[in-house]
Amino acid sequence: MNNMKKYLESSYYINWNNSEIKHLAITLDSNSSTEEELARNCFEWVRDNIKHSADFQMNPVTCKASDVLKYRTGYCYAKSHLLAALLRANNIPAGLCYQRLSIDDVDAPYCLHGLNAVFLKTYGWYRIDARGNKELINAQFLPPDEQLAYPIKLKLEADLPEIWSEPLDIVVSVLEKYSSYEEVYENLPDIELIRA
Repeated sequence: MNNMKKYLESSYYINWNNSEIKHLAITLDSNSSTEEELARNCFEWVRDNIKHSADFQMNPVTCKASDVLKYRTGYCYAKSHLLAALLRANNIPAGLCYQRLSIDDVDAPYCLHGLNAVFLKTYGWYRIDARGNKELINAQFLPPDEQLAYPIKLKLEADLPEIWSEPLDIVVSVLEKYSSYEEVYENLPDIELIRA
């Protein structure tokens, strides 16, 4: 379990030591009878109760888990920070994952999309996507099967394989630099894929 330690830590962005996050984590735990049910409850709470900034045209721009909970809004990245915090507060290892997706579903430009991986004793690492459902997006918690918000369809799209314990600097810099959801949308973070 030593290699899992970093996926349980409270940090500046995944600040599960915040009293409001701890309170919500306890509430979600009290409504769960198994670890898997608890992970599902955390996932569904963030997916359904935190409004996606662009979908709902909401400010402020959030990054820290406690701010996401306080303002009840965030881009996918910020929502993944809160979900990681709730899972870690309940002693369930959780990390951050990214996909590279076409913004218009056709071609360039591309951007990163943030989601989570949770470590379930029965299945190991399992990816979940709490960005928020809407027409044509139906992310669910159905282990061992993944049902993410976005399938990879285009040549320059990708599921990035890493499970990060902390958010990528490029993601944090965008969320902290811009003050409105429109500015973030115009400057979504992206990385170049390395092709063998």
